[in-house]
Order: sequence, then structure tokens, then C-alpha cells
Amino acid sequence: MKEKKHPILEAERYLDNAREILSTKAGKDGPYYSDKKYVRMAGNTAWNGVLVALDAVLPVREKLKPKSRPSIETYEEEMSKCDSKMTRPLYNAYQLLHLHMGYDGVLDYKSVQSGLEKAKIMVDWAGKQYSRMQRTAVV
Repeated sequence: MKEKKHPILEAERYLDNAREILSTKAGKDGPYYSDKKYVRMAGNTAWNGVLVALDAVLPVREKLKPKSRPSIETYEEEMSKCDSKMTRPLYNAYQLLHLHMGYDGVLDYKSVQSGLEKAKIMVDWAGKQYSRMQRTAVV
């Protein structure tokens, strides 16, 4: 049987991969990246990492009908029940990573770095929640 990966470490791996894509393929030229294709790829990779982390600590997928996908509103609703202070960083990560980077391919270096910072905030938060859940499950 396949060993289950630690979801937070997996999410961090996604963020590392996004950084790697940006540093090796997106071509930073002054305050901008030069290749939208790789900015999009990095944004989608980082956003998927955030989702991996959130899925480990929020009961989002448990409430879905089979073969359906959770919306950002579903994540926001579950986040507000768990920690209402984190709904804004979640929405900002969604806007920057998924929409601006993933769809629009924004080339502005500072915007991209801000998106990666938001992703790190979300993964770190999920890591703390996951550790708490593991401690209470053992006790």
C-alpha cells in the first residue's frame, strides 16, 4: 500500500516548485518577469499547494457531492468557522495566485512575490492547525 504523504510537507513542496519555476524559467528582467506562461504555471502550482494544505485541515471536500469541486466561497465559509482572521489572507492568496498569476499571468515581480508570501502564510497557518489536530488525535 502507498504511504500517505504529510500534507503540509507536500504543500511546501508545491511552493518550492513554484519558486523554482519562477527562478529558472520565468526570466526576471528588472522589476518584471518576461514569460507569462511560466508565471501562470508558478501561480497555479502555488495555489494548488495552498489547497493541499487547506484540505488537510478544513472539512471542505467532506461536504461535497461526488465529482464536484469546492469553490473559493466554500473554502472561505469553512475558514470563517475555523479562524475568521484568516479569511482575508485566503482571499488575497486566491486573487494573487489563482486569478492574477494563474489566469492573467501578471508579470510584475512585486505582485508575484506578494502572492508567494500569501501562499506561505496560508501553508504555515494550516501547518499549525494540522499539528494541533495530530496532537489531539493522539491524546
